[in-house]
Amino acid sequence: MKILVCISNVPDTTSKITFTNNNSEFNNTGIQYIINPYDEIALSKAVDLVNGGADGTVTVINVGDVSTEPTIRKALAIGADQAIRVNATPKDAWFVANQIAEYAKSNDFDLILTGRESIDYNGAQVPAMLGELLSIPSVSIAKKLTIEGNEATIEREIEGGKEVLTANLPVVVGTAEGVAEPKIPNMRGIMGARSKPLEIVEPIAVAALTSFSHYETPAIRSNVKLIEESNVNELVNLLHTEAKVI
Repeated sequence: MKILVCISNVPDTTSKITFTNNNSEFNNTGIQYIINPYDEIALSKAVDLVNGGADGTVTVINVGDVSTEPTIRKALAIGADQAIRVNATPKDAWFVANQIAEYAKSNDFDLILTGRESIDYNGAQVPAMLGELLSIPSVSIAKKLTIEGNEATIEREIEGGKEVLTANLPVVVGTAEGVAEPKIPNMRGIMGARSKPLEIVEPIAVAALTSFSHYETPAIRSNVKLIEESNVNELVNLLHTEAKVI
């Protein structure tokens, strides 16, 4: 089985997020980048599925400049066999999906795994776009994934229950918590990652469908007001006049 895993390079969740150039650009100063956690789940599942290389190969692909290569090397240390870096700054989900689809079209992958979303923009768009661009099924927010022969069984949570789907390979699956436990690279994996192939490919031209005007940080939380439990009228008044929730 040939598996392609799409990985994003995202800020660590402990990073302090700020913006520059009149809030139109992300400030990279002092930011530690990591593999998108949902993509790491996808990668861990792929490594499990190929059983240490006995049952297939895992290729990771990232759309990014040279600064993303430490993240890619970590993916190789976790267990991917080879990596592809599309040499471009990711502009939006449409741009990223087209770059990945262009590579996938000429390599006949049986399974394409992504995270359910990236934790920087939380768009959850790439899996569905990939399915459309490649004309293959796409299922997102998968909680469980099993492969038997040429068929994938995917379990996903829906409101009030769960949904179990089957699809013939090839298929795109956007993974969530529960699909696999994230793997921690061991020393052997870290050393081996240095010699694994990392191919650089140039991007294709993609018409821009979106543009970013500016970014905003969330409003600073106000101080907590404590109300005596017997003072119901004051509580109702504050909920109405200040919180404006009633």
